Amino acid sequence: MIFNFGTMSSPVTEVQMLIRKPASEVLNAFIDPEITKNFWFTKSSGRLDLNKVITWEWEMYGVSTIAVAREIIPDSKLVFEWNDPVRQVEINLNKTSADTTYVVITESGYIETEDDLLQAIKDSTGGFTTVLDGLKAWLEHGINLNLIADKFAGQTE
Repeated sequence: MIFNFGTMSSPVTEVQMLIRKPASEVLNAFIDPEITKNFWFTKSSGRLDLNKVITWEWEMYGVSTIAVAREIIPDSKLVFEWNDPVRQVEINLNKTSADTTYVVITESGYIETEDDLLQAIKDSTGGFTTVLDGLKAWLEHGINLNLIADKFAGQTE
């Protein structure tokens, strides 16, 4: 099969997960670094606030990135930009009941093409799936599974 990436319109990564917590609690988990560090990055320069430049770090890998929230809608949505080149991440929170939220994360803004595009989408899909798995474990059960720390543990020096 041959894919013509030149005709693809704006590729997007999408992952999703049901979290058995209210949307407000799920949104806060992404905004408040004291919570987020339990399932995603290890260090942050601050809370995600609109247009505030924040640095996120994954200390075990010696990696960091800049993140800037572009839209925050209580109980509903978070949009931020990150990485270099810049990509946009949209986290939609769909209340399925008062105590459950269906989370959908999309990432867009890929500039890669062909094999590099496939690899970028694969990496983002795997990464955000791991983030949602960790979020679910932390919010529903109070367990930090160390998923991010362990994901590439065998590949470090």
